[in-house]
Amino acid sequence: MKKRFGLLDSMRGILVLNMIAYHTLWDMVYLFDFTAPWYRALPGRIWQRCICCGFILLSGFCWSLGSHRLRRALTVFGAGALVTVVTLIASPATAVIFGILTLLGSCMLILIPLSRLFEKLPPVPMIPVCFVLYEVCAYITSVGLGPNRLYCNYLTAYLGFPFADFSSGDYFPLFPWLFLFLCGYFLYRAIEAHLSDFRVMTATFSPLAFVGRHSLIFYLLHQPIIYAVLWLVNHNLR
Repeated sequence: MKKRFGLLDSMRGILVLNMIAYHTLWDMVYLFDFTAPWYRALPGRIWQRCICCGFILLSGFCWSLGSHRLRRALTVFGAGALVTVVTLIASPATAVIFGILTLLGSCMLILIPLSRLFEKLPPVPMIPVCFVLYEVCAYITSVGLGPNRLYCNYLTAYLGFPFADFSSGDYFPLFPWLFLFLCGYFLYRAIEAHLSDFRVMTATFSPLAFVGRHSLIFYLLHQPIIYAVLWLVNHNLR
C-alpha cells in the first residue's frame, strides 16, 4: 500500500456529502413533490455535473496510489451491478443501468493491462489530449453521430451509444467518461514525484476523511436510508 494522503480522503468525503445532499433533494423533488425550481434548472445540473466529474477525476488520480487493484476494480464493478439489480426490482422506471460505479469499475479494470503502456507516455501533454478526447466523444455521443448499427443493444449503450428505448436513472457510459478518468490518472503521474512536498496533502479532516475512506459503503446505503427517512417524515405530516 502506498502512502495515504489525508487530503484526498477528505476531498472524497466532501463529494460524498454533496452526493447525499443532491440525492436527498432528488427524492424530495421527484418522489415527494417538493418544489425547487432551481434544482430542475441549470444550477441543479451544474451541481450534479461537478459531483460526478469530481468523483471520476479523483478516482483516476488515486488509481496509482492503491494496491490490490484488480480486487478493488471488481468490487466497485460488482457494486455497480448490485445497484442495477436492486433498482430494477425496486423501481424499474428509474433503474440505474451503467451508472457511475459500473463506469469507475470499468475504468479501473481497463487501466490494469494498459498502465504499462500509459507509463511510457509523457503525462503533462496527455492531460489536455485526454480532455480533448473527452469533449469530442461527449459531443459525438450527445448528438448521435454514426451509423444506426452503433445504437443497437446494451453493449453499444455501455460504450456510449444507447439504443432508442434505452433509459437509466444514472447513465455514465465508457465514452466519453473514460477520458476524464484518464485526465485524473495523468494528473497524478504529472505531479507524483512532488506529492510528498505538498504538506497540505497529509492534512486530515477526520470526519470528512472517514466518509471518504468508506465512500463505497456510503454510496450503497445512502439512497435507501434517505428514502426511508423522507417516507416517514412525509407519512407523519399527513
